[in-house]
Amino acid sequence: MAKSKSNDGYQRGVYGALRTLMHFIVAVQFSYGIYYDFTYVHFPPGMVRPGGEFGGKLKFLTVWDAILQAVYFTICLLNDFVGTNEVAPKRMPLIRKVKDYMLAAFAFPVALNVGVTFWTLMAIDRELVFPTALDAVFPGWLNHVMHTNIVIFMVIEICTSFRQYPSRKAGLTGLGIFMASYLGWLHVVRHYGGVWVYPVLDVLNFPQRLVFFAVSLIFCVGLYLLGEFFNNLIWTKELKQLRAATTGGASKKTK
Repeated sequence: MAKSKSNDGYQRGVYGALRTLMHFIVAVQFSYGIYYDFTYVHFPPGMVRPGGEFGGKLKFLTVWDAILQAVYFTICLLNDFVGTNEVAPKRMPLIRKVKDYMLAAFAFPVALNVGVTFWTLMAIDRELVFPTALDAVFPGWLNHVMHTNIVIFMVIEICTSFRQYPSRKAGLTGLGIFMASYLGWLHVVRHYGGVWVYPVLDVLNFPQRLVFFAVSLIFCVGLYLLGEFFNNLIWTKELKQLRAATTGGASKKTK
């Protein structure tokens, strides 16, 4: 009974209600940010569109990540109502499995990659990533939704919702496929659009671009491992509880 009450504490009461409210607010925020970007952010005819016309806004990793975050937090919200946030439920719903895997393999590492890379390049030379001319058409609040809030809410999420990370092989495979797909898409845009999506790639020669892409992938792997470490550090007690419950269940089946 004690174990059951402990599990319920992550799903019911004020704690669970506040987490559900957070999931709702964040899902709406990212969804509205994407809608506003596609509907109201237009470049005047006299302003050269960054990265050319081919691929539209979907050529930016920031937009891929915003869509990813909107989908992830919507799944979190659905899980709050039709799934479970218990540490060791008797039967793990599919939506909970999807939610947990998405954070580990995609949502956390990609969000931190976008946020950290963007603000680092902004500090070095903003013209390489977000030219000053964009200030006239891209509102500051949307910039923070796309590049700041993604990190803030992802850290809050990993601190407030329990999950067990997948095996490193499974998690890194998913992340690798995601990032390889985007890097491939960058080259498709370069081939058909005639320009690199990000100005920083224009100032790099071929060997430097290879190093840039390799460092980006290594950085993503590092962020995945950081998320795993951060999660295991915060939820040490609950992970032990889950292992105990899993081991106990296996022992009963054996008997």
